[in-house]
Amino acid sequence: MNAQQHYDVVIVGAGFAGAILAKQLAAQKKRVLVLEAGIYTPPTNEAYQKFLFNFYGQIFKVPDSPYPRVPNANQADGLDITACSPEKPDTNGYLVQMGPQPFGSDYVRRMGGTSLHWLGVCFRMLPNDFRLSSKYGRGVDWPMSYDDLMPWYNEAEFELGVSAEAEEQAYLGIIFDDGYAYPMHKIPQTYLDQRFIEGLKGMTFTCEGKEYPVRIVSTPVARNSNPNAKYRRMGKDGKLHPYRPLGAVGNPFTGERCEGNASCIPICPVQAKYNALKTLYTADQDFVHMQSQSVVYDLEIDSASGRIQGVKYKRYEKPDVPEYTEGVARGTIYVLAGDAIENAKLLLAAGACSGSEELGRNLMDHPYFLTWGNLPFPAGPWRAPAFTSGVESLRDGDFRASRAAFRMEIVNWGWDFAGNSPYSVVQDMANNQGLFGKALRRAVWKNVQSQFRTGFMLEQLPSALNRVTIDPQYKDQIGVYRPVINYHFDDYLLKGLEVAGMFADLVMTRMNAVNLTVPNPIVFPGLVNYNNASYNVCGAGHLVGTHRMGWSRHDSVVDRNQKTWDHENLYLVGCGNMPTVATSNPSLTMAALAFWASSNILRDLQ
Repeated sequence: MNAQQHYDVVIVGAGFAGAILAKQLAAQKKRVLVLEAGIYTPPTNEAYQKFLFNFYGQIFKVPDSPYPRVPNANQADGLDITACSPEKPDTNGYLVQMGPQPFGSDYVRRMGGTSLHWLGVCFRMLPNDFRLSSKYGRGVDWPMSYDDLMPWYNEAEFELGVSAEAEEQAYLGIIFDDGYAYPMHKIPQTYLDQRFIEGLKGMTFTCEGKEYPVRIVSTPVARNSNPNAKYRRMGKDGKLHPYRPLGAVGNPFTGERCEGNASCIPICPVQAKYNALKTLYTADQDFVHMQSQSVVYDLEIDSASGRIQGVKYKRYEKPDVPEYTEGVARGTIYVLAGDAIENAKLLLAAGACSGSEELGRNLMDHPYFLTWGNLPFPAGPWRAPAFTSGVESLRDGDFRASRAAFRMEIVNWGWDFAGNSPYSVVQDMANNQGLFGKALRRAVWKNVQSQFRTGFMLEQLPSALNRVTIDPQYKDQIGVYRPVINYHFDDYLLKGLEVAGMFADLVMTRMNAVNLTVPNPIVFPGLVNYNNASYNVCGAGHLVGTHRMGWSRHDSVVDRNQKTWDHENLYLVGCGNMPTVATSNPSLTMAALAFWASSNILRDLQ
């Protein structure tokens, strides 16, 4: 196959959703072209090791640090974010930030997408998350229920290789098929987790006049642990087979178990954590053609029927040289599988989906609120994934009628980036306390061992004010639009943030911890001031909304099948289709929706 021929399906984007679609379609002998704006990642261990060396050499270990920027396919970067306002927009980075709140999340544009730097967290959404409007009078309802998505959650948990215990994850209405087991047992809860479980035992939290239990639950993750003997899957031979963890791309016997390297974000050294390359390169390569360094910038649309006739791209040879050739890829069905910002930007540039006023609107994230301090005992940080447990019992309740829900992570990496630990500790003790040699090592060890941090994922409602737009004055070096972002926090979220702050203080007291949280507008340019209190808030990297699914073209961009209302052969996939973000990390739901979309595309092709 080559990029000039006609394909059954043309997919734009080689991340989570694009990889799943390509694999599922190829399994049914459909000819698929995957166009990726970023750099090709060869299916070799040597290629992945280069990412590691990049990471080791960076001073700031931010999510994108292993993956060099590509000027011809630029991307959002957390280091570029500064305070902004409509009067003084932030144009320092790829995103044009109009404020009033900076959008604090980033993403990766290269083969594998943001799966290259995600943490691997795989929560299912709660049943009430799908009916937020009818249940609590907030946001919108999904055009599908938890029960509708449940079989696709099962498929996603197999493909991503999720480690968890079903009986432990069955809370707040989440149910599983009878006898269901996750592919692998949960990642062991750490010593810090055990101390929190002990310290918060029997704790309740009263808010809005109602008392809620405080329950710590292990975190489901797409990270290899021990295979669950109860898990069986039907093979092509018609027999049930046990699950075998999928190791590293190019070296399958590496990464079959998590080794606790404590660098899950931005990179797992052994690929024990899932990334989309594992899906892309296990797809039937006879039916999948991948073409990287191809920035799609426009769609050919038939004016009479509205059908997509081709996708236009600019293909560059050198990442930093603004020279390119142009091409058009053609297929029967087209799929945009980029993130919520890139999909919306392309659709706006092409004048597509113009029948819906919701295109580009309802951009959401999980504003991430941090607190940190020291415990009165050694906590043993930096010996595990970022977090392995959290408080999940406050994700739902009657309070959602008036303020945002949240979940709390118990972080295993000390103060982490909030206090730039352990680097800041070494610097302070060497420069300000005059310590060196063995005395310095002992002092640093004692300090770091008692460190801990919590992180709160806050629910954000869809809003027409939070949006992606384009402007001819903002283009990149090859003449492609840069995204323009308008973003704010509404009162619903701020009230939830205030309650999260109260809960964080109670946790600190309960654990006899010294609260060292201080407002830091340098590290947190999105510092929030509300009711005479300051909160350190950043982005969670969860880009949701902008082309949501719904009941009609008047309230959405795609239908429940993930097909656009305006173009009968154009599908959108990814978190941009999600009508609400709730409190769960969205990647598992995105993967489940990609499986659902693939079944609908196959039906259309037939």
